[in-house]
Amino acid sequence: MIQFKKILSSYVTTLVLLMLYAAGLAAATFLEKAYGTALAKVAVYYSPLFFLLQALLVANFAMAALKHRLLLSRRWGLLAVHFSFIVILAGALVTHVFGREGTLHLREGQAGNRMEVHTNRGHAVRELPFRMELVKFTLTRYPGSMSPSSYESDVRVYVDGDTLRRAIYMNNVLDVKGYRFYQASFDTDERGTVLSVNRDVAGRNITYAGYLLLLAGCIACLTEKNGRIRTLYRLLNARKCDAGLFAVAGLLAFSSVAEAQTEGPSVAEAVQQYAIAPAHAKRFGALPVQSPNGRIIPVNTFSSEILRKVHREAKFGSLNADCFLLSVLALPEMWMHVPLIAVPNRELAYFFDLPQGYCSYMEAFDAEGNYKLQQKLEAAYRKMPAERDAFDRDMIKLDERINIFHQLLNGQLLNLFPKAGDPHRKWYAPGDDLSGYSGQDSMFVSQVFEWYLYDVRYAIHSGYWDKADGTLDMISTYQQASSKASGVEIEEDRLALELKYNGLEVFRRCKIGYLALGGLLLISSLVLLYRNRRGTKWLIRLLAVGVLIVFHFHMLGMGMRWRIGGYAPWSNSYETMVYVAWATVFGGLVFMRRSPVTFALATLFAGVILFVSGLSWMDPQINPLAPVLKSPWLMFHVAILMAAYGFFGIGFLLGLTGLVTMSLVRKSRLTVHAPSLRELSIINELSLLIGLLLMTVGTFMGAVWANESWGRYWGWDPKETWALITIVVYVLVTHLHLIPKRYNLWLFNLSSVVAFASVLMTYFGVNYFLSGMHSYGQNDALGGIFGYLYAAILLVVALAVCSRKGKDLKIQ
Repeated sequence: MIQFKKILSSYVTTLVLLMLYAAGLAAATFLEKAYGTALAKVAVYYSPLFFLLQALLVANFAMAALKHRLLLSRRWGLLAVHFSFIVILAGALVTHVFGREGTLHLREGQAGNRMEVHTNRGHAVRELPFRMELVKFTLTRYPGSMSPSSYESDVRVYVDGDTLRRAIYMNNVLDVKGYRFYQASFDTDERGTVLSVNRDVAGRNITYAGYLLLLAGCIACLTEKNGRIRTLYRLLNARKCDAGLFAVAGLLAFSSVAEAQTEGPSVAEAVQQYAIAPAHAKRFGALPVQSPNGRIIPVNTFSSEILRKVHREAKFGSLNADCFLLSVLALPEMWMHVPLIAVPNRELAYFFDLPQGYCSYMEAFDAEGNYKLQQKLEAAYRKMPAERDAFDRDMIKLDERINIFHQLLNGQLLNLFPKAGDPHRKWYAPGDDLSGYSGQDSMFVSQVFEWYLYDVRYAIHSGYWDKADGTLDMISTYQQASSKASGVEIEEDRLALELKYNGLEVFRRCKIGYLALGGLLLISSLVLLYRNRRGTKWLIRLLAVGVLIVFHFHMLGMGMRWRIGGYAPWSNSYETMVYVAWATVFGGLVFMRRSPVTFALATLFAGVILFVSGLSWMDPQINPLAPVLKSPWLMFHVAILMAAYGFFGIGFLLGLTGLVTMSLVRKSRLTVHAPSLRELSIINELSLLIGLLLMTVGTFMGAVWANESWGRYWGWDPKETWALITIVVYVLVTHLHLIPKRYNLWLFNLSSVVAFASVLMTYFGVNYFLSGMHSYGQNDALGGIFGYLYAAILLVVALAVCSRKGKDLKIQ
């Protein structure tokens, strides 16, 4: 019995249990992908063994707290954080045992009280203690789009002799006698609704109490004098860092990243001769147009998106996006023969007899005029999405690009003309069916664009653009006069801001600034090693000021994007990468005075992140939000999580720098540089602890959001699960110091590098390998970066082997 208590109260047992917990969660996500959610819940999440593992974690903390007399230490933040997890687990247990979750399906004019309950054993029907009638279901779409903006159920509730009239819509919950109703789905004819029903008063209250205790504990951990964070700061203030050594290591670990640009095929000679005047193209680019998702944007944004989708570049030869689009519209017969459509890979090119790299529109058809992709494309679409191989997916992408260009050639997609009284508030393109217009409007919209293109062709030959300018003004005047009647108002200030945002190319310039300034900061630190001159110190300060300027320019770009889109700019993969880059530099600023090397590495890393975000498979398009994302919780939940990723990224860089240093320095010289390695490791642990606190708070804020949107705060969605795995992994890394015999510089630095793989899996891998409710952030082209990740794994393994000579160096 004594031996059992000793094992159960051991910190080694803590780490072993946490590793088993993380491994079990990871295995469950892949089990769910292969065999479905139900099996994953039965086999792992709700299995007796998993409950036992969580109970052992609780018992281990309780026994360790008693053994080490944590209550007497007065470390209230630490106790609150750990105890909050016990409360959260207790709330989850109450929910699992006593909670009820199901759905209520109603048709307009129908009243009902039969809720279909979902359990691990199947479905059952339970009666509600009241009746609910659906008065009307309303689906609101974005103007001119089939994308839903919101869906709302107008209901009457007959309860205890009273009749209540209420509205249920996404992020707006109806609570009746402890039953909470959430808008979940709707019937295809839009005359019926599916409401998610949840009854979990006790479990929800216990869990929310745990979340509040967790938040209070995290704040206390940052402030209490005898806490781990403040202790590390005191150790840091007692040391001096050998900046030059780590500048060398940083330079070796992160050689400068240059953006490779391959020169595409030359623009056809005839197209080059018939160029659009840039001044007129700029006026054309300022026209408002309705995008396929219903947002009113400048033509400049539309042309940039079209060129990026079809050609995978921001320019076509010497033509900018506006010149390209207007030239295609004015000279379609010539552009049919220009090789501009990006072919995804050589296999496709070989199979369909297409040129490698780029093909023309005409090359997609054989000599008889048959579409080369037709048969294979139909076969691909007959498959379920999960059954399609890489060839199928790439072929579908190529078909999409060809179809986009086909629609441009036919005058479609460019939705320039509002239509008064249109029920969908849709704008129409010159090539659309315009028979719905009447009177003078019908004559104008059916002819004016052809007039305009005729004037453009005349101006190309004559160089006289005044007539084309005048016709363009006529179109603009019509848009202004008809937009209000169509139900879509043109916001001139927002369009002007979007044009300015497009022209500034904020994040491309920030990428260059971060890479250049971060590299110079490292080089300056190297110079200081040999020549400790005042001029070099002032140069470092000047470079730091330059980074601050770029940092504020970065913020300006995010603010402009926020104003243009109308929501916090971190709702998709591109936006979150831009925000993570900003958060990484912010994390570097936190440690700037204490460690310029950390600041330099963070700046370089931000440049690398922006470089990746600017690759062709990242879509920077500003899209309307899905209904579930229209919640204030989005701003806080995602912002805090992405900030955590920034601090984890700094920890990864510092760990990698430590491993490189231990690999390069001879074993006999390691003790000389040990103080500097220890200081860098202290900064590393501080960064990881701050990231862990942010990750924990952000994840459970997401749980609150899920409960307010879907009626459950945790559903074991793969994204949720991997966020929890990331927390557990970094808990392991930051608790290694509890085992002094094993705690050394080599193990800690290696762990901080390996742990970053959980961040990459949460951010990228879930969307690529798994699926779930977070699919709105999915990017199908992520496979292109995994070759680099495999190479990175080999590099880390090599570094781990070469740096093992540092395992005898203790951190404290």
